[in-house]
Amino acid sequence: MTTPSVLFVCVHNAGRSQMAAGWLRHLAGDAVEVRSAGSEPADRINPVAVEAMREVGIDIAGQTPARLTWDAAEASDVIVTMGCGDACPVFPGKRYEDWKLTDPAGQPLDVVRQVRDEIRAKVAALVADLRRD
Repeated sequence: MTTPSVLFVCVHNAGRSQMAAGWLRHLAGDAVEVRSAGSEPADRINPVAVEAMREVGIDIAGQTPARLTWDAAEASDVIVTMGCGDACPVFPGKRYEDWKLTDPAGQPLDVVRQVRDEIRAKVAALVADLRRD
């Protein structure tokens, strides 16, 4: 059995997609290959997202925003978009999910905590679904 791979994509790859990748690594361990990228990556991870994730014991501070590439998308089994619009490539045979989430950029910690918790619930459901496949 091959290890499934999941690519999380948002515009800046500095908040939502990084939190989702952190949750997936935490909840699935080595059972899933985790990627994240952005259509217009920021220079650094959103420090409020880092703080919100640190509160639940997940450190994403060492991650770096990455540009979405054709190769990363093509190599992924599941592509989860979070507001990247038309910049996300579409490949036949891939599983796509579009998660409508508040962008944590410029938001206070209490809002980012809500986004973090919403992402956790979605990632947990994704992990359970991947285990059924």
